[in-house]
Amino acid sequence: MDLTTPALLFPAISLLLLAFTNRFLVLAQLIRQLKQMDTEEDHALIARQIGMLRKRIVLTKRMQAFGVLSFFLCTVSMFLLFLGADMPGVIAFGASLVLLSFSLLYSLYEIQISTNAINVELASFEARKSAGREDVDYS
Repeated sequence: MDLTTPALLFPAISLLLLAFTNRFLVLAQLIRQLKQMDTEEDHALIARQIGMLRKRIVLTKRMQAFGVLSFFLCTVSMFLLFLGADMPGVIAFGASLVLLSFSLLYSLYEIQISTNAINVELASFEARKSAGREDVDYS
């Protein structure tokens, strides 16, 4: 393996970390919006969302951590290969790929929870609309 193999991961990992950071910012914005909801009918919705938001924050933190560690080991791999330490460089690159895989798996799980949270919002919206107008067809 030469120096360019781990270098190929640099743009991909950087883009993933940017996407993960954007997800974190969206979560922070959602939490701030939930804090502003203060009507009696919104409390049930907020209670359902809080658990999912907490879990999503933990998952986002883990996927960012594994992504950063993957990026770090990819850099270490390149440095070791540059120094001519081929076997340690290959091992560091392999570990980088494993950490990147964990990061992606956490991301997949977070997407699933995010989808469930959106479905909770949609169910609440549909319930409010049907309570207000019984004759509306949403199909």
